[in-house]
Amino acid sequence: MTGQRGYLVSKRLLDVAVAGAAWLAMSPLLVLIALLVKWTSPGPVFYRWRVVGQGGRYFIAHKFRTMHRHADREKERLLAANEMTGPVFKMTDDPRVTAFGKVLRRYSLDELPQLCSVIQGNMSLVGPRPPLQREYEQFNDWQRQKLSVKPGVTCLWQIQGRNRISDFDQWVRLDLEYISRRNLRLDLMILADTLKSVIQGTGK
Repeated sequence: MTGQRGYLVSKRLLDVAVAGAAWLAMSPLLVLIALLVKWTSPGPVFYRWRVVGQGGRYFIAHKFRTMHRHADREKERLLAANEMTGPVFKMTDDPRVTAFGKVLRRYSLDELPQLCSVIQGNMSLVGPRPPLQREYEQFNDWQRQKLSVKPGVTCLWQIQGRNRISDFDQWVRLDLEYISRRNLRLDLMILADTLKSVIQGTGK
């Protein structure tokens, strides 16, 4: 077994073991979050989004809903406040986020349903974040290189200042750096740093 193939097999085993164990261990928390999302604001528990994975393949990912149910309709009027260059929309104090949604985002708890995508094999625990379909359609060829590997729940960009980076190309450079350097040790380091950020509540 070659080094790269061995890494990919080990990475998949790590994904299934950690995501599966986390899903089982946190089942009571997941149920509680679902109830609170439903109780604190009208609308569905989950936000379903069509994203692009490895090689340009589409799949449906899920998050706990953190915005009110008409948030997508209001995005157009907020585009002038976008803090990120390029095709991605990012706004620190987005008025569409609910009070409970802010708590979920601070501790990255809204991302937990993506563990299902990891178990299914559409995502990995560590890898470039999957773009929305409408974002991907605006990528140039260089930016699309970030999808040469399986997308992840967390990545180098998230632990190196996702709240400070406003240049989309800088984000892509971090993703490509990860792709060129990736190994099991780096994955474990990123997971450890992500867990630290979650505990400290320094999420988005």
